[in-house]
Amino acid sequence: MERLGTPAAMELLVNGSRWRLLAPLDGYSRPSGAGLATQAMAGRCLEVLQAATPPGSRLRVRLLEDGYSCWLEAGELIGRAVAAARPLPRLLTAGAIQARLPSVLAFATSAAAQPNHYLWGGTTGPHYDCSGLIQSAFAQAGIWIPRDAYQQERFCQPVAVRPSTLTLLQPGDLIFFGRPQRCTHVALHLGSGRYLHSSGRDHGRNGLGIDQLAPWDRHPVASHYRRELRGAGRVIRCHDGSPLP
Repeated sequence: MERLGTPAAMELLVNGSRWRLLAPLDGYSRPSGAGLATQAMAGRCLEVLQAATPPGSRLRVRLLEDGYSCWLEAGELIGRAVAAARPLPRLLTAGAIQARLPSVLAFATSAAAQPNHYLWGGTTGPHYDCSGLIQSAFAQAGIWIPRDAYQQERFCQPVAVRPSTLTLLQPGDLIFFGRPQRCTHVALHLGSGRYLHSSGRDHGRNGLGIDQLAPWDRHPVASHYRRELRGAGRVIRCHDGSPLP
């Protein structure tokens, strides 16, 4: 392992090496092609799982705060990362998380006020996908949760919800949508059934917007997601960095 703070160099990007980002980077879902999977903000740490072959191509990495794996362009790490130790998990009690929810809500509301559009894999803003917005809102408050919507659903403490039964929902809870087989969309509950989310072009607003779970909201976006409502969840713990399925 290189001495902490050593700048990244192509020959140092070997399996097991760990790096802290000095600038945001895009993470891809495959070793080649355009498929964006996530984005990593400056300050995040990663471990190389599979070195670039040939040198200069993409390398497979694991982002250490949430255990998320993706592919990075090896050349983009040069000058943008330094050798780092494995970060210690930021573990908070449920009460401490509850106290930070106003910051989560404020971040998401501020993001929605900026010009934006839906971006699959978008995590660093101003353009987000649904789960990227949620993860970033919590992360900036020091609360790490998983990256993808279906992982966030599994991670949360379940909260019962129906379009006509919203009494158990609290501001800062997550609302999950999708098919019976799998969660495909997530939103942040603002209160009284109102939720903020980043949705695409086909059934959404092509960016961040606010909709309502209650049946009286007949807007096409609200109506679509109401039909796909799966449930809700409450963040009561922090991710420890271990890989998730």
